[in-house]
Amino acid sequence: MINKQTSSVLKSVAFDEDDLIIDPRQWTEDIAIAIAEKEGIGPLGPAHWNAIHAIRDYYFRLHAPPPMSKICRDETTQAPCVQELFHTCLTAWKVSGLPNPGEEAKSYLSATR
Repeated sequence: MINKQTSSVLKSVAFDEDDLIIDPRQWTEDIAIAIAEKEGIGPLGPAHWNAIHAIRDYYFRLHAPPPMSKICRDETTQAPCVQELFHTCLTAWKVSGLPNPGEEAKSYLSATR
């Protein structure tokens, strides 16, 4: 169950039927914290934020999901760091406030290890 403040933050943003943000320009770190709480991710620490910002940077440069192993390598952490931090890559995508990447990419992002 999410708290009232988290619920309020999430109500200020439009999500699609898969709980993915529709307009990534609406994303803020407070929204990331609220999505993480809703998804059952503990408090976001430095490793989470490094991954989130790397995922967002890659997406805005190339308009595609990054290879998550690249995110881990670039952040000098060991794979499968994204899955360890967020449970699935799709959850990392959601917390990063990125829009629906399409069915094929969602399948890739949903895979566990």
